[in-house]
Amino acid sequence: MHIHLYVPVLFSLVLGQCSLFTCQLYEYHFINQNKTWDEAQKYCREKYTDLASVYEETDINRLQTASKQDKEAWIGLYSESVTNTTEWEWHWSQAREKYTENQTNWEDGEPDNAAGSEYCVIMKASANKWWDTSCTPTRPFICYNGKNIFEKQKNWLQARRYCRDKHTDLVSGKTQLEDQQLTSKLQEGPDYWIGLFRVTWRWSDGRSSFFRPWNLIFSDSQPDNKTLILINENKTWEEAINHCRENYKDLISITDAEQQRWVQERAKDASSSHIWLALRFTCILEAWFWVTDERVDYKNWASQVKTDDCNMSGAMETGGEHKWYKEDDMMKFNFFCSKF
Repeated sequence: MHIHLYVPVLFSLVLGQCSLFTCQLYEYHFINQNKTWDEAQKYCREKYTDLASVYEETDINRLQTASKQDKEAWIGLYSESVTNTTEWEWHWSQAREKYTENQTNWEDGEPDNAAGSEYCVIMKASANKWWDTSCTPTRPFICYNGKNIFEKQKNWLQARRYCRDKHTDLVSGKTQLEDQQLTSKLQEGPDYWIGLFRVTWRWSDGRSSFFRPWNLIFSDSQPDNKTLILINENKTWEEAINHCRENYKDLISITDAEQQRWVQERAKDASSSHIWLALRFTCILEAWFWVTDERVDYKNWASQVKTDDCNMSGAMETGGEHKWYKEDDMMKFNFFCSKF
C-alpha cells in the first residue's frame, strides 16, 4: 500500500483520486490534467524524468511558480506501509551514530507499531528498555553534549530541535545510552525521549531528501529539514569555517549517500569549481576527520587520496560527478553553512 503526498503547497493525504500533478526535468513542469498518483508517475517517467522532488523550502516557491495558478498537484513523495518491523529504517538523530540490529535494547515484542503511527522511541526508566511510540505526546527527554543532560517535557520533534539548539543533539547510540551516569539516573525518573526514529517517506525517483512532511508525522508546524545556506563568496577553508560558526552553525559535513545527493542538488548554484567541506586532514593520526565530530564512514573521494601536506582540507566539485578532492587550505571556494 502506498500513501501519496498530495499537493506541493497544502499537504494533504488522498488515495484513489484524480488530480493535477507536476513533473520534473531539471525544472518543474505543471501538467494541467487530472490523473491518479500512479498515472501521474507513469506520465512523468514517459514524458520527462519523474514526478517532482522537493529538496528545500525554496523549491515550494518554484512549484508554485510552475503551476501559475492556485491548484493542488501531485508531487513524487509517498510513504510505504510496512507491516514487517524488520523492514523499518531506523535512524539515530546524531548522524554519526549508525543503527544496527546488534546494537539495540528493545523491550521484548518491540518495536511493534501498535498504534499504527509509532515513529519515535522512548527509554523505559524502570527497565532501561526501548519502546516505539507516537511522536506527538510531550515527555521529558535527554540531550547529549559530551554528557547526558535531562530536560523537561516536549514532543519528540521539539525535543530534538531544542537539543540541537542548546546542546548537540538527542542522546543517540547504544554507547551513550549505556553510560553509567545515565542508567543510574533513569532508575529514578519517568520515560524519556531518545534520538531514535524511523523513516517511511520516499521520493518517486528513488532518491531521499531531508525535506520531508514531518508535520504530517509529528504534528509539528515546521518541517525538520537540515537547512543549508550557500555562501556565494570565495573564501579560504579557515575563513569559510569561521564565517559559518559566527553566522550559522558550522561548515557542512556529508556522512551518507543521502546527504551527498542532497548537497549535489544545491551545489549547482555555486559560482566556484568546488565547495569547501568540514573535512580536515590530521598529520598526527594521518587520517581525515570531520571537524563537526561525525565519523568518516561514508567517503566519496575522486581517487585514492594520499596526503603529505598537513594544510589540506576536503572540497567537493560542483559539477561532474561531485567527487571530493584534497585542496590546499589557502584555495578560495564557495561553501555551505548548516543552520542546525
